[in-house]
Amino acid sequence: MPTRHVAPSAATESVSFWHRPESSLPPRSIPEPLHGMGERSSPVMMVATGPRERVLQLGEPRLSDAECLALVLRTGVKGEPAEQMAQRLLRQFGGLAGLAVRSVRELAGHGLGPVRAAAVIAAFGLARRLSEEGFRPGTLVRHGGDVAQVVRHTARGSRRENFFVVLLDVRSRVMALHQVSTGVVDSAPVHPREVFGPAVREAAVAVVIAHNHPSGDPSPSRQDHEVTDRLKSAGTLLGIDVLDHVVVGTDRYYSFADEAFFAYG
Repeated sequence: MPTRHVAPSAATESVSFWHRPESSLPPRSIPEPLHGMGERSSPVMMVATGPRERVLQLGEPRLSDAECLALVLRTGVKGEPAEQMAQRLLRQFGGLAGLAVRSVRELAGHGLGPVRAAAVIAAFGLARRLSEEGFRPGTLVRHGGDVAQVVRHTARGSRRENFFVVLLDVRSRVMALHQVSTGVVDSAPVHPREVFGPAVREAAVAVVIAHNHPSGDPSPSRQDHEVTDRLKSAGTLLGIDVLDHVVVGTDRYYSFADEAFFAYG
């Protein structure tokens, strides 16, 4: 069955949840070079010798992952400068996604020490919190791509399946996001009471359920279809609409709503 590319976060305009609008990201402008102090009209040329100088002169978007990580590390060790250490860590852990899910103990054991390891953990934590801010209560959910965007960031790098439920009000605005189950590499067992318990307590009108596939392929399994049918039936009994089940991969997602498995009002 077809899969979809993850759409950008929801806009504030009122759009049908089940209509996927065409989206476009505004072009990112290249930062202008820094100029000297005072009234001089000619720019002062800076020599970008390291990550700190390059981010000042060129801006963060022009830095590599290793250069950004080197700024978090701040210093290296004898015989291994910060940028070389960053390159080594990215190779050892398989890039940012692998690095983001490591513990302080794991990182400290690879030459970082507890202080640098804590700084790396905190940096990834801030990035996760920022991604979740776009899904705070009151955010309008228009389609499965809005859910996929948040789940993809929340579960990025996870080696297990994680099951989520998004609680919605009568206008399809977010009331809360709950992680209700964590499973193994290819399944996340979930019971209707875990999904609908928060919905009943918080008086949600509808829910969207979602989970990640650590393999990166969002194609739904037979078990995914069975879970979808079971939860939709349970929601009908409780008077809570299950509007969609979104399966999230690395950079694509699968929406049961888009494939007309549900009949939406």
